[in-house]
Amino acid sequence: MTPRSPHIPSALRRFMNSEASGGLVLMAVAALALLLANSPLLSLYRAFVHSPVAGLSLETWVNDALMAVFFLLVGLEIKREVLHGQLRSWHDRVLPGFGAIGGMLVPAVVFAAINWTHPGSLRGWAIPSATDIAFALGVLSLLGKRVPASLKVFLTALAVLDDLGAVLIIALFYTDALSWPMLGLAALTFAGLVAMNRAGVRRLWPYLLVGAVLWALVWRSGIHPTVAGVLLAVTVPEGRSRETATPLQRLEMGLEPWVAFAVLPIFAFVNAGVSFGAQGVTALLHPVTLGVAAGLALGKQCGVMASLWVAVRSGLAQRPAGASWGQVYGVALLCGIGFTMSLFIGLLAYAARPDYQDQTKIGVLVGSLLSACAGALVLRLTARPRPAGKA
Repeated sequence: MTPRSPHIPSALRRFMNSEASGGLVLMAVAALALLLANSPLLSLYRAFVHSPVAGLSLETWVNDALMAVFFLLVGLEIKREVLHGQLRSWHDRVLPGFGAIGGMLVPAVVFAAINWTHPGSLRGWAIPSATDIAFALGVLSLLGKRVPASLKVFLTALAVLDDLGAVLIIALFYTDALSWPMLGLAALTFAGLVAMNRAGVRRLWPYLLVGAVLWALVWRSGIHPTVAGVLLAVTVPEGRSRETATPLQRLEMGLEPWVAFAVLPIFAFVNAGVSFGAQGVTALLHPVTLGVAAGLALGKQCGVMASLWVAVRSGLAQRPAGASWGQVYGVALLCGIGFTMSLFIGLLAYAARPDYQDQTKIGVLVGSLLSACAGALVLRLTARPRPAGKA
């Protein structure tokens, strides 16, 4: 038997470790942004966020360019999991697939029901449909060995499929007027990347160079430029090698710490700051705030649990090994943590309504906080006692 290379650690273990640690950093930075936005430094905070950089605001650069790096990593993770990871076979995909579908549909229905008589806010129906894997795994990591490893793997797989759904939603429903010439050039550029892959090009720099051109063309086409990150990820070569890391593995390992500890915290700092004093108590009762908070805190848990119950009871899938239904419910609650992707979709949905953006932020914060606290409490209460003598 050929020994496994010591230079290539478990991709799933690296992924969960970096995401969990990054989630804790994300919490701290989001708290800092909220503190600044509700302090005498509010004007300085807003001036920093909207400061001009090369003709665009810092906020625009972060949301349109820097987040493309995040979506590139999302695409790499999806590809790796589908090819060789926790989603490589139909059997592996059934349970998290059911959970992801239910966890996206029910929150959207909850949001739409609350905002049905407010057509102007219905555009945000997808905001509570996304799970923030960094935050969710960050909360899960705080519970340590009280949570079976199978639940961490399940949550990771569900969140990967959830991210895929969010990418499709952004591409299909949050696209401006299309520029067909630019879209055609973007398609040709993507075809060039595919041709490089088929030709056996394994150096990363040609893909990154052409990927930058793809980003610019997608941006000019009217489709949100972050989608270019996912398209680039699809073309990065991945093959099985026990001795050396593949191009996909090298790029993923290189991006993980930057995304976890730089890209997402910067995004959180720029976008999480909302002044509660400026909004007033009435903001908590606004349909957008209620729709987002209820969609995350109630819709997510109901959609995920109902879908998982159907999958298990029908015999299509089995419950995660060593986990009780109570623990599965705790993870379903954590799926209601929707920070990064929910905020991002909210910015796209209400690009012309800053007031709705602020209400979205409040709803995301309230819904995510309720989901995190409830999920942690349920998982702590349902933790199985360790055998005597075990540390």
